[in-house]
Amino acid sequence: MTTLELVPGLITTREEVVQAYGGSVYSGGIVPANDSNKVFVYSDPSVGEKHGYTFDGRADDDELGVLYLYTGAGSEGNQQMARGNKTLMETLDDGRDVHLFVSDGKAAPGKKLVKQRYVGRVVLDASLPYVIRKAPDKHGDMRNVYVFRFRPAPGAVLHFEPKDSVQPAKKTAVVPLPVEQAVLAVTGVKGKKTEKHTTSQTTANIKGGPRTVLRREGQLVTAFEEFLTAAGHQFTSFQITVEGEPGAQVPDLYDITANVLYEAKGLTNRANVRMAVGQLLDYRRLLKDEVPSGMRIAVLLPTEPTADVQEWLDSENIAIVVQNGDTFTGFPVI
Repeated sequence: MTTLELVPGLITTREEVVQAYGGSVYSGGIVPANDSNKVFVYSDPSVGEKHGYTFDGRADDDELGVLYLYTGAGSEGNQQMARGNKTLMETLDDGRDVHLFVSDGKAAPGKKLVKQRYVGRVVLDASLPYVIRKAPDKHGDMRNVYVFRFRPAPGAVLHFEPKDSVQPAKKTAVVPLPVEQAVLAVTGVKGKKTEKHTTSQTTANIKGGPRTVLRREGQLVTAFEEFLTAAGHQFTSFQITVEGEPGAQVPDLYDITANVLYEAKGLTNRANVRMAVGQLLDYRRLLKDEVPSGMRIAVLLPTEPTADVQEWLDSENIAIVVQNGDTFTGFPVI
């Protein structure tokens, strides 16, 4: 093997990486290199854009810092948690380093060889490794895809350029999500799974050191989904893309039976309730042609807000549903 020092910003090719670290040039965008105990991820946002979706790239920083989104492997039909996608998920437990590259143009005019720019060492977000999104496959048929969520590895400094940002959607579109996918899209987990990714808090190693990531909101949505099912209610959600804006929005839950749209917050303070209200008002406007008239909106919370917040929401005709052990006070919304 040859020597290749992986320095963020390095311009190289997949062939050179394979010569230095092993793996395969022809094994898709997720390439394990067992001899060097590494996994290489090659991101090319232009591929998704060509098929009509724009999930890949650096997203806006959130409360946990830098976030890079990467659509998983599989260009036809629903993506499966197998092969490269499974390899990537296993890095949460097996200790292999994940190295992220982004395509950086052709190595030479008229050639197929693509330059790769090394971004740096990354890890999957420990609290929410991926979300499920709807996207067209290579035939134009809508299917489920995994959108993996990368953070900088501990101590890593990533090299990004402005063109690496998630590209804006080309049109406004609302795509209904199947029942199970509605929960997956919001929480990243299925129903009653109890593995570490569904616990109430997870320590995520991100730039700046370990940080505790509370998963209250995801657990709240999952518990409410189970409650709705037991109550005989059907529910779903929607994937919303807005022309000129990057990424996709997914409301927490839409109760089909009662025609109520819910937005959950894991903390019951005024700032979080205000955020929920803003989201609900925006979603209601975007969904006006997708749901029956008269849809109610409701904030889903783990505990009761202050009396003044309750008075404010009541004055705006916004319902409050609060978890109370195994039941939910304020349900059904009428």
